[in-house]
Amino acid sequence: MSAPVRYLLAGIRLALGWIFLWAFLDKMFGLGHETTAARSWVNGGSPTKGFLGSAATGPFTGFYHSIAGGWLTDLLFMGALLAVGVALVFGVAMRLAAGAGALLTVMMWTVVLPPASNPFMDDHLVYAAVLVVLALLGAGHTLGLGARWAEIPLVRRSAWLR
Repeated sequence: MSAPVRYLLAGIRLALGWIFLWAFLDKMFGLGHETTAARSWVNGGSPTKGFLGSAATGPFTGFYHSIAGGWLTDLLFMGALLAVGVALVFGVAMRLAAGAGALLTVMMWTVVLPPASNPFMDDHLVYAAVLVVLALLGAGHTLGLGARWAEIPLVRRSAWLR
């Protein structure tokens, strides 16, 4: 791959990583963008109750309402946001990050079916596809620790950890 393409992919990876990290930080500490301090996770708020409990539409509404605000749902959601964000920013475990991030974003897409602005496609599906492309193209090696990560003996033996 040419240097401009590698740097473009690294920039996309960093930007997407920041999207996941910002969502985690805002929900954790209530930085005031989408979540107020009073509704932050550290102050007893639920990062999933509002979206899953009131925004859910379509065929999975009942399921999402039933898990909205549950401690395990909150823990898994916040853990995924943090893990995917950190992996993308550092360029490590890109296959795991892509799989987890794609699963998370596709699930978020299913919360609001059909999407408000399009009969099928929305940004969640685009994010999922971009995550997979970044992992397949080794975007963690440029401006990231992907090359070093790949040299760890356990990672070298287990391709799914790359």
